[in-house]
Amino acid sequence: MIRKTLILTALYGALAIILGALSAHALKDSLSDYDLTNFKTAVFYQIIHVITVLAINAYPQFPKGMKTMISHTFLTGITLFSGSIYLISLHLVNAASLWWITPLGGIFLIIGWLMLAYALYKIKVD
Repeated sequence: MIRKTLILTALYGALAIILGALSAHALKDSLSDYDLTNFKTAVFYQIIHVITVLAINAYPQFPKGMKTMISHTFLTGITLFSGSIYLISLHLVNAASLWWITPLGGIFLIIGWLMLAYALYKIKVD
């Protein structure tokens, strides 16, 4: 399971770089400042959480199940939070139809951080 999680995480990392480049070059003239700022925010949150998932999985003191649970929570948050912002910013969907997806993704990201804090509290770190 960890291998699949890491592969997905790496793909999300590559996607964040592609979308970041897209926002810096191809979209800068076609999106409003508001939409471009939102798009870049989604890229930022995606890459920060990709790096976090990789760090969690590289940390040997975390039990495998804990790594999986926290990683999946973060990946779900990335998908919902950043994914909905991409769709809304590019006007691929009506913002009114996805208004609840973005905060739900944010809640998953917050839960992931709280789970990480709890895991760090529970394990013995030298």
